[in-house]
Amino acid sequence: MPGAAAGLASGMTTIGLIGSGNIGSTVARLALAGGHDVVLSNSRGPETLAGLVADLGPRARAATAAEAARAGDLVVVTVPLKNYLDVPVEPLRGKVVIDTNNYYPDRDGHIDSLDQESTTTSELLQAHLPESHVVKAFNNIFFQHLATLARPAGDPERSALVIAGDDPAAKKTVTEFLDSIGYDTLDAGPLAEGWRFQRDTAAYVTPYVDPAEGFSGPAHPAAADTLKESLSRAERYRDM
Repeated sequence: MPGAAAGLASGMTTIGLIGSGNIGSTVARLALAGGHDVVLSNSRGPETLAGLVADLGPRARAATAAEAARAGDLVVVTVPLKNYLDVPVEPLRGKVVIDTNNYYPDRDGHIDSLDQESTTTSELLQAHLPESHVVKAFNNIFFQHLATLARPAGDPERSALVIAGDDPAAKKTVTEFLDSIGYDTLDAGPLAEGWRFQRDTAAYVTPYVDPAEGFSGPAHPAAADTLKESLSRAERYRDM
């Protein structure tokens, strides 16, 4: 982990992306704008990312998931939850891993431990990657809003993103990365608290958009205080 933190401080971090869909490609664009290199992957093979890589420019390249995991100083896992067991374990050993997942039973099938709320999505990934340092982030913001809300440090309209994780050093690394791509950070606590900003909670999507306008509405800044208030109103699914 010291290597990842040093890379962020020097501005020469390589961000590996396992998954290059809406969130993955948006994070890649923000990372490039923030001075990082990116290595993208998906489940269909590097050749299917040729168009995206050409659009992103010379500091982006495509690879397999294992190659992206090895190349990244910091790695973003942004695959459908049902595929989390396909995430390569060995090349992520000792690394900071950002998990963007949400649980959608219609897409992912039913997962008993999540239905019973005895664990969270990011705790599942952490159990799969026991020697990595998983931090939950990017899961509660619509990708189009993520793309448009980035602001430089000190901007009065800068938004925050919520994170959760069990390792303080890993959260510091992720906080530095989010700062570099235009966002403040609100730390919600350990991974077990990740339920507070999961799908359909008060902190999910709506802090960044007028609820009356829905996903298609324009993005609205959401500072840490706004998100903190939303987290405080979180309810378990069983209590909704």
